Amino acid sequence: MPANEAAPPAMPHCRVIGAYLEEARSECLRYLRAPGFMLPVMLFPAMFYLLFGVLMAKSNGADAARYLLASYGVFGVMSPGLFGFGVSLALERDGGLLTFKRALPMPPGAYLLGKMLMAMVAAGVLILLLLAMALSLGHVALAPAQAGALLLTGMLGVLPFCALGMFVGTLIKGQGAPGMLNLIYLPMSFLSGLWMPLPMLPAFLQRIAPVWPSYHLDRLALAAVGMNEGPLRGHVLALIGFAAAFLLMAARRLRRYG
Repeated sequence: MPANEAAPPAMPHCRVIGAYLEEARSECLRYLRAPGFMLPVMLFPAMFYLLFGVLMAKSNGADAARYLLASYGVFGVMSPGLFGFGVSLALERDGGLLTFKRALPMPPGAYLLGKMLMAMVAAGVLILLLLAMALSLGHVALAPAQAGALLLTGMLGVLPFCALGMFVGTLIKGQGAPGMLNLIYLPMSFLSGLWMPLPMLPAFLQRIAPVWPSYHLDRLALAAVGMNEGPLRGHVLALIGFAAAFLLMAARRLRRYG
């Protein structure tokens, strides 16, 4: 660049932050206007908890309702991460929207951050819904700190599943993404002990449960409601490792579409 030619002005920090917030707002509004996505995400875990955690668990006492609050909470927060990221990314990649967004004058990470924040908001709303059911219908006694810990666990715990959904979305075409993600989502939930306690599963399945990120998130959720007093650092590190690995693999594949 010649010495007498001025460099282009850098984008002010407030405009950069505004671009991130606007992309996050548009993603949240987009999914709020898509009942075909939001209703299953909210209703299925709530219905399962009402049936198994409230109605059928009354004979087993409040501990059963408390245990299933954590497990069905994990089952629920997996969904916006996997499907909100995976299906939409696959469809937008097929339709060319991903390439178009990369050509826009917006920060490169705003697109992914917007989807991530959308998933966190959806996870938080789901946990609040289950907490309301547990406290009012299941008569579960939770301290405010425990309820807050479960909410925080759900909102942060969705991130590894965002990374997994993102990776799957780079591999599968849009029409095949929902089926492939269901083949991951449902078996993973069962094998992690989310539908029934792990001791009720065969010994072999109990031994391999730690390979699933949902198992580690379930341990953290149980600790949040006071039902797991074991060490938690390993579970946190495992979730960070899962998220980092899938994010790196997804980013590597996304570069091909840049």
